[in-house]
Amino acid sequence: MDQKISTDVVEHRRGKYSRIQDAEDPQLSLFDKPLPCCGCGIGWFSFLLGFVFPLMWYYATFLYFRNYYQRDPRERAGLAASAIAALVCTIAVTIAVLVVVL
Repeated sequence: MDQKISTDVVEHRRGKYSRIQDAEDPQLSLFDKPLPCCGCGIGWFSFLLGFVFPLMWYYATFLYFRNYYQRDPRERAGLAASAIAALVCTIAVTIAVLVVVL
């Protein structure tokens, strides 16, 4: 009789949960938890909030270049979109300043 099953049930009753894994692929259930920021991730949340507060694009760009997406690869697309938005915003502000000054 396998004692591991009985101790899992006891730990489950105590409030300690074990992660459900696939026997063949242990990384299969690695990303079962939802992303932070309402389930859309930090990158997409920063991208959307950046239209109101553009500094969020630069914050997400910083996270992108610091390889934050290594923790969760699902964050990569949103962080990249924010980095592109920060680049476009920088170019637009630079052109606007040059037009006003010259």
